[in-house]
Amino acid sequence: MTTDPENRKWSGKVTRESHALDLEEGVFTWQDPKKIAASLKRSAEESTQRKGTPFQSAMSMLNFYINRAGSKLDPKQKQILELAKEELRRLFGKEKR
Repeated sequence: MTTDPENRKWSGKVTRESHALDLEEGVFTWQDPKKIAASLKRSAEESTQRKGTPFQSAMSMLNFYINRAGSKLDPKQKQILELAKEELRRLFGKEKR
């Protein structure tokens, strides 16, 4: 494992510099899971940089944010983001059966 500070903070660099999705400012801090999901869906569908399907890209970005925040993520906000995952599945017709 490297101790180079540049390499240790790769996830921050991805968050700052990734152009896969053009996210709305503060989308992960919003309080409405439906609004979060709709914004992620719109960003994923409009993106020309993504590598997977719009659903995969939107869900990956949401999971990446949740995982990166880890224990620093407020439990209430984590619950909102988990509900946004369910809403994303619904918007893309990928509900759990």
